[in-house]
Amino acid sequence: QVQLVESGGGLVQAGGSLRLSCAASGIDFSFTDMAWYRQVPGKERDLVAQISRRAITNYADSVKGRFTIARDTAKSTVSLQMISLKPEDSAVYYCSAYSFSTWPPRRYWGQGTQVTVSS
Repeated sequence: QVQLVESGGGLVQAGGSLRLSCAASGIDFSFTDMAWYRQVPGKERDLVAQISRRAITNYADSVKGRFTIARDTAKSTVSLQMISLKPEDSAVYYCSAYSFSTWPPRRYWGQGTQVTVSS
């Protein structure tokens, strides 16, 4: 059973920092690409940051220079360090795992965690 457990969401003032964490279980972490998405009510779920099995990273233009994604293979976790937060960063943030252990590759989602940035 695949499980993605998120933590770190909450309320923060504009300009502040927040660190999200996602613990993965039930998958071979070494064969899994990880990502963070976010979604605002009424809008599509958008990619925020991703990190591949080889630790190659990619970021949405809106968060480049402010967010950092990292993975800890030993702990099977992925984090999202967010600094200089803006009100427009407010959203439900979802941890996502794309597993290459199955065919076809399969995507899994966490339950989502709310991030609210006040002005």
